[in-house]
Amino acid sequence: MVTSKTIALGIAKGVGILVLAALALYFLYQIQAVLIYLVVAFILTLIGNPILDFFKRRLKFNHLAATIATLSIFLMMIFGLLLMFVPLIADQGNNLSLLNTAEIEKNSLELIEKIGLFLESHNIDSKALFKEADLSSKLNFNFIPNLFNAVIGTISSFGIGVVSVLFITFFFLKDRVAFIVSAKQLIPDAQEEKILNSFDKIYTLLSRYFIGLLIQLSIVFVLYLIVLLIFGVQNALVIAFLCAILNIVPYIGPLIASVVAAILTMLGNLGSDFQTQMLPMTIYVMIGFWIVQLIDNNVTSPVIFSKSVSSHPLEIFLIVLIVGYLFGIIGMIIAIPLYTILKVFGKEFYPENKIIQLLTKDI
Repeated sequence: MVTSKTIALGIAKGVGILVLAALALYFLYQIQAVLIYLVVAFILTLIGNPILDFFKRRLKFNHLAATIATLSIFLMMIFGLLLMFVPLIADQGNNLSLLNTAEIEKNSLELIEKIGLFLESHNIDSKALFKEADLSSKLNFNFIPNLFNAVIGTISSFGIGVVSVLFITFFFLKDRVAFIVSAKQLIPDAQEEKILNSFDKIYTLLSRYFIGLLIQLSIVFVLYLIVLLIFGVQNALVIAFLCAILNIVPYIGPLIASVVAAILTMLGNLGSDFQTQMLPMTIYVMIGFWIVQLIDNNVTSPVIFSKSVSSHPLEIFLIVLIVGYLFGIIGMIIAIPLYTILKVFGKEFYPENKIIQLLTKDI
């Protein structure tokens, strides 16, 4: 028989659960930086495990030495990237007179004036166009010093993040066997075999995926670099690397990379004639980038990703599109790994389902 006391206890229990859930979410929100460090460290571990195994099997390193060697490779890559970006920051800072807001405004107005003259030469009323856009009133560069300070703060936070991620990655690599043993003790006996099989397949597929992603970004980087070197763009190496990194975001990233390349090309040629030098070079660079993206979207990405995660290229495209529509850019980045994880668990726990059989036939 349901009594008022039973109802009160049920309500109290429900409220207690909601309060605990809210506290747990608040706690996770407060430590979101730590969660990001753990995710990045996990990804580095997936990438680093094949390297660690190479040192152990081929070079006969012991486990600790192989771990240190693997982490050293990551450190050298980070140090190399920092050395790459110093020339770009120095050069663009010089071009834009980073701390001189008046000079930046002058250069920007000069660029707008050159664009206006070009439009006028092609019978386009640039004055009416710029008046409608009201660019002159919107060009306020007093935020630059604050932006510079924000960049310095971001660099400091980035340094702390790098140290934290590398520290966590070291122990993920060094104590991976101990972590696996500990995880087994937490798994219910009835589901142990299925869960362990799922983790093994997920580990294999995600390792292949992230290695495939590195290969794809390396190919795109080389092609971008060739385009920039052909047209003599300043700091071609750094711009190519930055634009290649943007390719991590499927479909949208390459478009942003084209815009970034165009802006940096124009900034690197502020002193040249707009119509005969700056504009043609920018157009050629963008065309070159679009050709690279065409090759990547139709050849490189489908082949690498379909092989690494055992999914059809059209399947990957639709998943990225749907998850990106629901969750934005972050969703597009995590769509393929998340979909792979769901497919593996689906095959292990619901192998008789017809849809899951169709989607997981190659796993």
